[in-house]
Amino acid sequence: MVVIVAFLLGAALGATRAKKRGGNRLDMTQYGAVYGIGFALIAIFLTIPFTRL
Repeated sequence: MVVIVAFLLGAALGATRAKKRGGNRLDMTQYGAVYGIGFALIAIFLTIPFTRL
């Protein structure tokens, strides 16, 4: 659940950052995907230690 929320948050942040820099729809999609994947990976690596406790 945390990973999905992190992905959505990252995608929204990436899309807004691309729009702020003057990007078109494809730029916003690419930034959203990259930020979403990055945030999801960080969330996965942070949740692994918590689940092992």
